[in-house]
Amino acid sequence: MRIAGFQMDVKFADVSGNLDRMEQAMRSAVQPVTGAGAKLVIFPECSATGYCFTSIDECRQVAESMDGPICQRMVDVCRELDVYSVFGMIESDGDRLFNVAVLAGPTGVVGSYRKVHLPYLGLDMFTTPGDEPFMVHEIEGVRIGLNICYDSAFPESSRMLALQGADLIVLPTNWPPGAECLARTAIATRAMENGIYYAAINRVGEERGFRFIGRSSICAPNGDAMSESTGNAAEVLWADIDPERSRNKHFVRVPGKHEIDRFADRRPEMYGAIVAPHQFRTPKQRACRD
Repeated sequence: MRIAGFQMDVKFADVSGNLDRMEQAMRSAVQPVTGAGAKLVIFPECSATGYCFTSIDECRQVAESMDGPICQRMVDVCRELDVYSVFGMIESDGDRLFNVAVLAGPTGVVGSYRKVHLPYLGLDMFTTPGDEPFMVHEIEGVRIGLNICYDSAFPESSRMLALQGADLIVLPTNWPPGAECLARTAIATRAMENGIYYAAINRVGEERGFRFIGRSSICAPNGDAMSESTGNAAEVLWADIDPERSRNKHFVRVPGKHEIDRFADRRPEMYGAIVAPHQFRTPKQRACRD
């Protein structure tokens, strides 16, 4: 499967304009002259809505349910072009709001992911932490898992998807300054430690005083960069995903002398403290979340 990641600017609360730009990007990605026919097109976190909200009332003005106009338009474009897309938006579910990544395709919404790990920043100050299990979705023979931005700082997020058989993890993100080391090291590490492909697609530009750093990358199962941005300008990343490569977890480096299997060699019985509850939150986080 050929994938395309659009490192692009996003306009705050301009849903119609953002969707127009995403549709144009999808049309260019499926053309052989530009991308040899991408089958999966990836956009940044909150690509439909923007991110730097300052109140829950602002968030509600652009939030939609999963069967709303945003998802319907993206599904319509996917159906016309026979392509799949991962994009970000704000989901409304009753009185709750979620930062979500949506996987849409020709037949409808294939799946979605509600961001589990929330920093004290922008939209995430007003959303509910994700309450649904990590899930893997298969399209065109490739198993895809979704994470969002800050989730990449928690190895458990990727491992849960890899244990379910993910070939590729897609991470729409909005990395601001301060995330340079994460962008430089964590994506390759998440790919290598799980033996999977990992596509982290960040945004660029400025929004309400926040600048976004770009530095998107797509890494192979050994952690090598297959495609990476050259800076913080808009650009497109391309890569070809071979699921057979990601499904082989047994590496024979010297037959009979040096072999590793990062799944078979795990010792889950030794990891109990990882899932023990941690109650500490800062006063600001307590006030916001509660």
